[in-house]
Amino acid sequence: MLIYILKLLILLPLIAGLAWGTLKLAQKMQARLGAAQGTDKAVRIIETTMLSPTLKLVVIEFHGREILVSASRSGLSRLAEAPAREAGE
Repeated sequence: MLIYILKLLILLPLIAGLAWGTLKLAQKMQARLGAAQGTDKAVRIIETTMLSPTLKLVVIEFHGREILVSASRSGLSRLAEAPAREAGE
């Protein structure tokens, strides 16, 4: 029983550290890839808001227009559309 507890005390922090490190590395890589792609894309995500675990609202900029989209498990729905705001607004 003592050996089992000793293994648990050693391996549990090691596994937790590996999981934490993997998440941090994924965040860095995602930020790096996002910055490397630049702003020359036709579609850009302006803002995302979670309404529930299965539903979120997304504002997308596409060819000078801002489109409000609802994203859920059943798919995407366009809710509204407006001209894109200036960078200073």
